[in-house]
Amino acid sequence: MKPSDANLIARILDRDTDAFDMLYARYGEKIRLRLLRIVREESVAQDLAQEVFLRVWTRVEQWRGEGVFAGWLNRMATNLALNHLRSIRRRREHSLEIPKETYDWDDEEGIQVPGWMIDTVTLGADEMVVLQEQHEMIQNLLECLPEEQQEVIRLVVDAQVDIQSAADTLGIPEGTVKSRLYYAKKRLVKEWKDMEIKEEESG
Repeated sequence: MKPSDANLIARILDRDTDAFDMLYARYGEKIRLRLLRIVREESVAQDLAQEVFLRVWTRVEQWRGEGVFAGWLNRMATNLALNHLRSIRRRREHSLEIPKETYDWDDEEGIQVPGWMIDTVTLGADEMVVLQEQHEMIQNLLECLPEEQQEVIRLVVDAQVDIQSAADTLGIPEGTVKSRLYYAKKRLVKEWKDMEIKEEESG
């Protein structure tokens, strides 16, 4: 009978390398494929997969037996992949190459999106500062969303993963991805408008 994840983790806490090898054999390829769907580059996916399992070896005590271990592992992999993609985007911004704004949301189903979220053209220095401030504000708003909505937004909007790939990555139906995305966008736009109103009133 194969040992459970909890049993292997208990042994890893005792620095049992055989248990670690068994856990890697169980999840290593699944994690690599998950990462590859997000970063779309084999060498990067392999490097990030190594980082995931390095953290398993050094930080496995952070999983306290709450929920399924595979879910904890998948969230760690997703976060590392998104951090990688964000670092690439920051390097592009610092090189003064302004990419198309990642928050490319349309007006479907009645969600009115602020103009700066839709399109970005060549900007001057002052406008670039404003754009960066807006980006930081939207990131702060993102952190107020439920975790499952944050995951969908960061995959579909930040990482520009398509709906099907996001569903595969999160292990949920496509319809659930679309639903979470819709309600996340709706809430973000509402929070943004409320913030603008407060600024106008305080000004």
